[in-house]
Amino acid sequence: MPKTLRAPSWRPLAVLLAAAGVTHVVAPQVFEPLVPRRLGPPRPWVLGSGVVEVACAAGLLHPRTRPLAARATAALFVGVFPGNVQMAVTALRSHKAGPVYRAVTLARLPLQVPLVRWAVRVGREG
Repeated sequence: MPKTLRAPSWRPLAVLLAAAGVTHVVAPQVFEPLVPRRLGPPRPWVLGSGVVEVACAAGLLHPRTRPLAARATAALFVGVFPGNVQMAVTALRSHKAGPVYRAVTLARLPLQVPLVRWAVRVGREG
């Protein structure tokens, strides 16, 4: 009998969020070009999203806060999608970006969907 694949639990989601959050806070300059210009100065957005990622990761650690943290994580993934789009647009317009980087920025756009679904599932399972 073949084993059915089970979606990852909350633990790897918490690790992913914590790593991303720390990276946003420690190296914000890497993420600043992703913030759409119409939002204003990018540094507060980058630092804020890093803090929210760490907070979501921390919320996933406890069963009582996990459902709310998972819903907040799903909302965060939806909220940062414009940054991912900006990253792809910038890469496509750049003469410095190579074809592999351009392909990666485009390929990651649909990956937001499984991330949102993962967070929603974690929220339902508690």
